Amino acid sequence: MSNEPSTAAEPLRICIAGAGAIGGTLAVRLAAAGHHVSVLARGKTLQAIRENGLTLHDLHGVTHARPAADDRPGFGVQDLILVCAKSQDMAGLLPQLQPLIGERTVVVPTNNGVPWWYFHREGGRFDGEQVRAVDPEGALARAVPLDNLIGSVLFITAEVTAPGVIRSVNPHLIVLGEPSGAMSERLLRVRAAIEAAGIEARATDRIRDKLWTKIIANISTNPLSVITHGTLEQLYGQPELREVVTQVMREALLVASSYGARVDIDPLTFVQLGEAMGPFRTSMLQDLERGRPLELAAIGDAVLELAQRYAVPMPITRAVVSLARFRGLGAQQQHAARAA
Repeated sequence: MSNEPSTAAEPLRICIAGAGAIGGTLAVRLAAAGHHVSVLARGKTLQAIRENGLTLHDLHGVTHARPAADDRPGFGVQDLILVCAKSQDMAGLLPQLQPLIGERTVVVPTNNGVPWWYFHREGGRFDGEQVRAVDPEGALARAVPLDNLIGSVLFITAEVTAPGVIRSVNPHLIVLGEPSGAMSERLLRVRAAIEAAGIEARATDRIRDKLWTKIIANISTNPLSVITHGTLEQLYGQPELREVVTQVMREALLVASSYGARVDIDPLTFVQLGEAMGPFRTSMLQDLERGRPLELAAIGDAVLELAQRYAVPMPITRAVVSLARFRGLGAQQQHAARAA
């Protein structure tokens, strides 16, 4: 086992809601730093954690942790909840978290794409409105008090290689920010706890800028990976795929700028950084291969919805998202047929 970072501050009570690749990575790192970590999981993952704990292979080496694990939120009120489920699973998960949330509990959703809280205290012309693609009835906004939320953008590539075993070969980075832009005490406290766990953590007063950086990376690669089965190295490196990626990026950058976001990475730098990540399969491609629903509502449909509000055309993006949806539904049907 590698030498582990430790936190000098008082340990926090932290619940990881969703123990997939990202949730498992965070659970291991935070548990190794001395925090009281519990995990909401289910199925084979829950069984594996109960029997053998979690094992993470990352740049720190091989780290093992045995967090408390259950499929019901019986862990008591938490200081911090990291919600690591897919966007399409939020409607089922968020209401379950209510017994864990106290007045001072900080809830940090980590899912990809446009978050349901995007317009909460946004300060623009759509302040307080819903993103209907991800929260059509406002159920997510009602499930967790919006004032308990801190936004996050994760730049972590990870993959579950077996139940309870995660592999992550790139550096970990998480950017945190209040929806209002305030540099609050609770924001800095959460940032410090995550940083002390061996994960680079940054606090920002412009979280939506970083959201758009990740949104652009996701929408330009995830749906296309479903169509092509290409890795990041192939999507960014092969000329015929790189051209499509770049066109989608340009369309998404126009949407970001319409909302006043400042994206400080140009398409060429995006491509260079993406290709350097190597033969990594996107999370959406991993879901396709397992016959799972694709995270297209938050990664694709929500961006198209935001584009419509400012009449920004996205013809290439719309076509790629539609093709990915067709491919994903077909994969789910095939998987269901095999399982029957």
